[in-house]
Amino acid sequence: MRERRANPIGRAVTAGVPRVTIGGLRLAVLDLEQTANFMVDCVFPQRRAERPLYMTSANGEVLARCSTEPMTDRLFRAADLINADGQPLVTMSKFRTARALPERVATTDLFHVVARKAQANGLTFYMFGADEAENAAAVASVRKMYPNLKIVGHSHGYLRGDALKAKVDEINALAPDYLWVALGVPYEQAFVEEYTPHLSKVGVIKTSGGLFNFLSGSRPRAPQWMQAVGLEWAWRIWLEPRRLAWRYLTTNPRALYLLVNRNERPKRG
Repeated sequence: MRERRANPIGRAVTAGVPRVTIGGLRLAVLDLEQTANFMVDCVFPQRRAERPLYMTSANGEVLARCSTEPMTDRLFRAADLINADGQPLVTMSKFRTARALPERVATTDLFHVVARKAQANGLTFYMFGADEAENAAAVASVRKMYPNLKIVGHSHGYLRGDALKAKVDEINALAPDYLWVALGVPYEQAFVEEYTPHLSKVGVIKTSGGLFNFLSGSRPRAPQWMQAVGLEWAWRIWLEPRRLAWRYLTTNPRALYLLVNRNERPKRG
């Protein structure tokens, strides 16, 4: 499938970021700290683009869905930067690509690194997504952890029609440096595509999946050893078997095939 041509503004800002093709997608070869520093550099001391930078993340499920769902594939290829939020991608990159990924950049970890840097530099957050109770709990938790972080607003993600348009206008008027959008794949990516033209005063949009569930404490993260060996998906199935078992049973084999066969191969000689 033909790669969607990148937006010239995003291409200019991300020109210095090394990338490698893994499982069919071009991923940033950045570690956690480097990714957070890039996000800060995009907005501090002044913003480098006239529109929000669109950052998203890929794991095995995303690779599988992009290979079978044209719309999802298009939405991800439109991103200015894609991070590897899956340990299997990092592991396979060491054997199957020209340049290995340094580490997994999980959004749940990235949020805290960016929050510390934003707090130190007076940068602002807006948290959009999840249901009303979950959103409120996540925001309360973040405010407790980072009392000097400027959260200029927050909203649940169950808005439609005129109410959603009004909320987007409100977000734009608040002009946050970082808009964290937690609606799940591919809804959060579709949100970015539709509403970026109306969010010109936002610095960076970062899609966030289930981030707010972890921030609120309603969903525990997998033990560190399971994260390290790429078994976080198994932990999630154990927590939510009815919702996730079939999803991972169908996407994991496809993801493995892609990780073995659709990569930027090391050069010989």
